[in-house]
Amino acid sequence: MSLKQLAALFALGALWGASYIFIRVAVAPIGPVMLMFIRVALTAVILLAYARLRRLQLNIRAHWRKFLVLGFFGSALPFTLIAWAELTVTGSMAAILMSTTPLFTALVAAVGLGEPLTPYKLIGALLGIVGVTITVGGSPLALNADVLAATLALLAATLSYATGGVFAKRFFQGLDNLSMSTGQLLSAAIILAPFSALDLPVPEVSAVAVLATLGLVVLCTAFAYQLYYYLVISAGPLQALTVTLLIPVFGLIWGALLLDERISLGMILGLLIVLFSVGLVTGMISPKKRAVAK
Repeated sequence: MSLKQLAALFALGALWGASYIFIRVAVAPIGPVMLMFIRVALTAVILLAYARLRRLQLNIRAHWRKFLVLGFFGSALPFTLIAWAELTVTGSMAAILMSTTPLFTALVAAVGLGEPLTPYKLIGALLGIVGVTITVGGSPLALNADVLAATLALLAATLSYATGGVFAKRFFQGLDNLSMSTGQLLSAAIILAPFSALDLPVPEVSAVAVLATLGLVVLCTAFAYQLYYYLVISAGPLQALTVTLLIPVFGLIWGALLLDERISLGMILGLLIVLFSVGLVTGMISPKKRAVAK
């Protein structure tokens, strides 16, 4: 990986780690559904304007039915579940739990794409469950019904992300990245629009919440997606996937620095176990490869 690609990787990890902090700040005054509708709708408008400015042809209309499915599982449902969960849990805890997405992706890919579940993937999945349990149990939050419900919502969001990713891999082969991201977010906006009318913001939204929303839209979605697809194209999908290891780390850092969130020893231990499990599932950590190298 070149220095430019490495810089893009760390920038992407920092931006996506910050997204959980922005959500935590803006979700209470704006509402989880409305906040996510604003996120996907404004980002779609930005990408459409970018495509028009660059005179790029988007291939969305011919795949609109499939985009509705992708928009639901890839954006509308997981975004809303994350925002709702962050009414209860901290942004740093949400970032840790969401780092389990590759574990669910491996399980969904085994069913949807017929990819084999190797012993290392199964061990990694089990370790991921252990890591999540330690993270939740060792967090400073009181372990009550609300925290458990938020935890289940975050895990359901990872499952939704995994389902959307496998669906995209199976049904969107050969489609350009700008059409993919624009179509997905535009479809998510259409899905969330009627529900957002039932989740109106409080009468007076603070300037901080507005700035957090703009940061979520411009930095963590529109700009971050371009960094991600740059890495996918230039460095390959496996290298781009290593951002999964950086997101929770930056989530902890931003949460402590910007929101003064408490980071417990249990959260750090759970994070390390989750990251190790992700390494096993994705093949970033492979005892077999080390044995061959020796």
